Amino acid sequence: MKSLRWLIVFLISGLVLSIGIGFGFSFTMQKPKYEDEEQAGLNQKVIIRFSHVVAESTPKGLAVARFAELVRQKTNGMVEIRVYPNATLYNDATEFNALQQDQVEMIAPATSKLSARYPAWMVMDLPYAFRDERMVGEAMDGPLGKLLFQAINDPNVKGLALWDNGFKQMTSNEPLRNPDDFKGKTFRIMASPVLRSQFTALGAQAESYGFDDLYRQLEMGSVEGEENTLSNIYSKRLYQVQKHMDVSNHGYLGYIVLINKTTWNRLSDKQRQAIQEAMTETTAWVRHYAHDINNQALAEMKNRHLMTIHMQTDTEKQAWQRAFSPLYDQYKDIIGEQVLTEWRKLSSHPY
Repeated sequence: MKSLRWLIVFLISGLVLSIGIGFGFSFTMQKPKYEDEEQAGLNQKVIIRFSHVVAESTPKGLAVARFAELVRQKTNGMVEIRVYPNATLYNDATEFNALQQDQVEMIAPATSKLSARYPAWMVMDLPYAFRDERMVGEAMDGPLGKLLFQAINDPNVKGLALWDNGFKQMTSNEPLRNPDDFKGKTFRIMASPVLRSQFTALGAQAESYGFDDLYRQLEMGSVEGEENTLSNIYSKRLYQVQKHMDVSNHGYLGYIVLINKTTWNRLSDKQRQAIQEAMTETTAWVRHYAHDINNQALAEMKNRHLMTIHMQTDTEKQAWQRAFSPLYDQYKDIIGEQVLTEWRKLSSHPY
């Protein structure tokens, strides 16, 4: 009887010990951590949608493609720039609001499109304000460029770079040699106060339409003329609805590359560095390439006799400058003295 009692005690003790070994320790012992919690999520691929409104063959279209490839290389494919050209995602009128509201991550609107929102950028729209692409590059790499990017003060928008497209020319169905040739005509413009005033100074009317709708408006006769870079005129086939082009180089057209801060802030330091490096390399590349592709477009239109092309003379340029001179006084207080002071340091402009 005593032996039976000890046998029962032994069996119960063994059962308790088995339960403790099999189950009890699992609640108290924790698996060692070998991963840094701060690295969580870094192995997940980041998708950045880049929307723009021009053809893939234009300076901006090719710059976006080049930038996307550089980012892929520098991040080993962990950041993907998905490109949506030709207003397939958002157009001129909707892309900025989409960026603000995190509906798209990157855009590159024309400087003219944002000048009303950030008035300091109106300096880029002033007629004959820049002699050539080299002067634009010097401006953007120096104090003037710093001031302009500081002016982008939207809480969810960060400016990354300015990409060149080139200088604008005038097109119409009639020659546009002198200021009087503009009187009574209607021209398409981007939504810029300075550009509207520019045509008012010539005695013309101005209507704002998106770039994706420009060809149709010219074809319908809603507007009689427009201003654009050579590459845009050629790639958009505006020569099919415009008979004359005056090569005036009267205004600069560039694109402000923007990213929303929601996206920027969720990137790792290494990812941000890779994007900045890719942006710097692309910006340097497009400065040279835009000039070449515009010259190629001009040569192609001349060789194929697609339009009647007139190269502006010095006398004609001086007449246009006299007509435009009041704009500098009209917008000086809006643009700001600090910006204009830095611009004057680069310019031999009399205004």
